[in-house]
Amino acid sequence: MSANDPFACLPQAASFTVTSTTVTDGAVWPPEQHSSGLPGGKDTSPQLSWSGAPNGTKSYAVTVYDPDAPTGSGFWHWAVADIPATVTELPEGAGDDTSSQIPEGAYQLPNDARVARYIGAAPPAGHGPHRYFVVVHALDIPSTGVPVDATPAVLGFTMAGHTLGRAVLTATAETPA
Repeated sequence: MSANDPFACLPQAASFTVTSTTVTDGAVWPPEQHSSGLPGGKDTSPQLSWSGAPNGTKSYAVTVYDPDAPTGSGFWHWAVADIPATVTELPEGAGDDTSSQIPEGAYQLPNDARVARYIGAAPPAGHGPHRYFVVVHALDIPSTGVPVDATPAVLGFTMAGHTLGRAVLTATAETPA
């Protein structure tokens, strides 16, 4: 695991609260949140609830990012853009292929596997523990204007100047050698 801080070069933002019935901050992902390519893995996105976003929040985005992936650029597992400011929860499994539980007006961007859905944790065997930053971004704009086929990195770049706050939950996963 590296010491890479994915927020170190980003503008400061207020913090607010994100919780999950799926995973506790700092805990290991349950098997369902692992890749379906691993035993017990189901590529099921976590349940998320958030509160205390800064005044002026006009929309949210949700991202799941592994900075410890051996790619030189980490690995984006999930990105949801343009969540209305009135929404403060995503149910477990919202990141499936159908997007039927994604709020109206919001959409999933293709992750680093190039599928517009949540893809679970799958650290290489023997690579050590990986961190998964689950982040709710409070934005000062109602829509990012990011195309539906854009990458999560493009979403992040677009959000950088519009982020009022970040609510962060970190999960971990490791695949034994």
